[in-house]
Amino acid sequence: PIAKELLYAQRMTDCLARVAPDAPEAVQLAARAQHIRRWHIPRSNYPLTRPGYHQWRNALKQYHAELAGQLLTQAGYEVEIIERVQQLLQKQRLQDDPEVQLLEDVICLVFLEYYFLPFAAQHPEEKIIEIVQKTWPKMTERGHALALQLPFTPEALALVTKALG
Repeated sequence: PIAKELLYAQRMTDCLARVAPDAPEAVQLAARAQHIRRWHIPRSNYPLTRPGYHQWRNALKQYHAELAGQLLTQAGYEVEIIERVQQLLQKQRLQDDPEVQLLEDVICLVFLEYYFLPFAAQHPEEKIIEIVQKTWPKMTERGHALALQLPFTPEALALVTKALG
């Protein structure tokens, strides 16, 4: 699991650098820490229901924010940067904070570019369409435009088009 999450962190960093090369340091740090030590809180610790999924995701947000705060404190970062990274990781004020929106765009873009098709292969089409329909409103208009420029396979593009149509 360590290598998998390291790859995810690298993909987040690379995507952010493409989308917003001048992103503030706090956003860069949050992008890198998005799944930090995610394997410490397995999905199997929570009920396999929608509420269980949301409980798991909320626990992860809290854990990632706390762990990032500890690591950034050890690295000597200022309190303001640490608190900002924690706010970003917890997706506080998603609808009215451009930096949280930027991070969410990057999260969605990384999912669509690297994880969407393998995920789609393991789940029924209806579930995939529902996920795209839930992902899309989280993104900004710029995020939508960037997503539609991703190098989708014909199968993935068909699913995205169907979900958005």
